[in-house]
Amino acid sequence: MAKASTQQKTAFLTGASSGIGKAAALALAQAGFRVIGTSRKAAPGEIRDGIRLIACDVTSDASVAAAVAQAHAELGRIDLLVNNAGFGISGAAEESSIDQVRALFDTNVLGVVRVTNAVLPIMRRQGSGRILNVGSGLGVIPAPFNTHYSATKHALEGYSESLDHEVRGFGVRVLVIEPGATSTAFEASTVAADAPLTDYATLRARYDVAYTKAMKTADTPQSVAETIVRAAGDTTPRLRYASGKAVRQGSFARRFLPRSLFDKVLHAQFGLA
Repeated sequence: MAKASTQQKTAFLTGASSGIGKAAALALAQAGFRVIGTSRKAAPGEIRDGIRLIACDVTSDASVAAAVAQAHAELGRIDLLVNNAGFGISGAAEESSIDQVRALFDTNVLGVVRVTNAVLPIMRRQGSGRILNVGSGLGVIPAPFNTHYSATKHALEGYSESLDHEVRGFGVRVLVIEPGATSTAFEASTVAADAPLTDYATLRARYDVAYTKAMKTADTPQSVAETIVRAAGDTTPRLRYASGKAVRQGSFARRFLPRSLFDKVLHAQFGLA
């Protein structure tokens, strides 16, 4: 595949075969970016809905290195990296084995680190670049029955903010996208805790009812993609881009409400009151 003119902005996205990643890839292409996305099962030369897909397993150093090298060779440069690949675990914290939690962190946190470490040398040599890490509203508020997933997204918040200070001198910025509940195929990749306990059954059932209700008014992948495009092109980038009314309200409440009141609101929202 021939290299595009370096005048055209380029984007490299992980987890681009469905959901937020796919919507973001399409929106960035519409905004004028030349886009390459990744999927764990992409076939050689695959183009899906007009988006070039290459294979990448973010839990493998070798797979990440090969995918980034291929994307760089085809694009000529990488102006934008969107770290989107990830999955979730649903259940109480002690219902997950250490192996299950380790696998979650290997994808959601170390996967971001692997891809970022592979792309940063390219951006430093260019003297420019932007990295968008897809976090979550659950990275800024507590998330009962999503504890370990929330922990990975809290980790991305700290990682992104600290890294941003390290790389600004090279013309690179690091931002966090914070979606709320979003109607995507992500739910199909969310796994149940692998060591369920009957002690949590009643609370878990209440939470499931509240979650199902929340998903009825969930945001669309396209609305999150619009936030990603805005963050990609913002001339004065912010660290955090909350996507959706619910996340903005939750962030505000966490910051300004007294802890006791915030806890009451949270318990009511999650069906735990």
